Amino acid sequence: MSSSNNPLRQLEKFGQSIWLDYIRRQLLFSPEFRRLIEEDGLKGMTSNPTIFEKAIAGSTDYDEQFAQLMRTQKSVDEIYEALTTDDIKRAADALRPVYDATDGRDGFVSYEVSPRLANDTGGTITAARRYFELIGRPNLMVKVPATAAGLPAIRQLISEGRNINITLMFSLKHYTGVAEAYMRGLEDRAQNGLPLAQVASVASVFVSRIETLADKRLEEKLQARPDGAIAALRGTAAVANAKLIYQRFKEIFGSDRFKQLEARGARVQRPLWASTGTKNPAYSDIKYVQELIGPDTVNTMPPATMDAFREHGHPRATLEQELPEAAETARRLGEAGIDLIEIGEELQQEGVESFDKSFSDLLATIERRRAAFRAGAPEKQARPNDRLQQRPAK
Repeated sequence: MSSSNNPLRQLEKFGQSIWLDYIRRQLLFSPEFRRLIEEDGLKGMTSNPTIFEKAIAGSTDYDEQFAQLMRTQKSVDEIYEALTTDDIKRAADALRPVYDATDGRDGFVSYEVSPRLANDTGGTITAARRYFELIGRPNLMVKVPATAAGLPAIRQLISEGRNINITLMFSLKHYTGVAEAYMRGLEDRAQNGLPLAQVASVASVFVSRIETLADKRLEEKLQARPDGAIAALRGTAAVANAKLIYQRFKEIFGSDRFKQLEARGARVQRPLWASTGTKNPAYSDIKYVQELIGPDTVNTMPPATMDAFREHGHPRATLEQELPEAAETARRLGEAGIDLIEIGEELQQEGVESFDKSFSDLLATIERRRAAFRAGAPEKQARPNDRLQQRPAK
């Protein structure tokens, strides 16, 4: 498929950048990675503890480096950082031409602070600063959660000129708090006479998880009492929520307050649609790409979703279509007892716990393998023959 006919590449015409929600050492050394950049127009990558847990614990890709690290006196945490930051450095170097060509708008690779710091403002700031120094790439973004403790950390890090990807966002409430933290960080920086032009940030709104929980709540109501109006709301919450958040984005970054910062070189904080793999097989496998295409946005897709959109996507401006219907959907969900703000709070807490579990599981795997190595019997385990195209949607 030529680049001009590639639906993924055509998303650029609508102002949307494609990032990959996946990282794996085998991919970074493969011709497939170069093809993703050159033909699909890949402009960034994201990682999180779950992605690294699957990559490291579920493959042999890291065995050679792991064996080298076993001969040192590094702690389990240090081994984890060595394995993961090497991948981030390689990915950042590969995407550096994209970063340069877009003047720092794209070409980023994201690395997340430990989920154990989700409720620790000072710890988050310290960890983020250390990662910027350790990885040492201008196209690094550090991921900070949109928790109550994360918001002041975001403001501080933006004021320092750091590139921040805000994660674990689910609701309009989360988005508003994150955009405010970004604006205040820029204002702090401006008051100190520091440049704003190269500060980049994205606000990662998790999409499919909203649908999953909203549909679950709707099904519970339908089991108690069948209702056609409630049944019609299934599969509508996530897109409506994202469209309303995008409208808030336009309000905030179209305001006089931001225009003053923009005059000094500030960039908008782009909404990033995350968790865009479709989890319910009853829905289209490209639902959360096809229905959320618009300017100044990023869609970070798992490999299976990229493959699906490349195969049968139809690029067109959809993000601002049917806006009255989106508002009506949110209202009807509320009347049915499905509060999107409440769902967002629950999902954020679940997300913190899920990432913490993945992080803990990976550290436990490293500890087991280190103990086995020291005992003279390196751990052997069956691992899947993992190819990019076979990865399930996230």
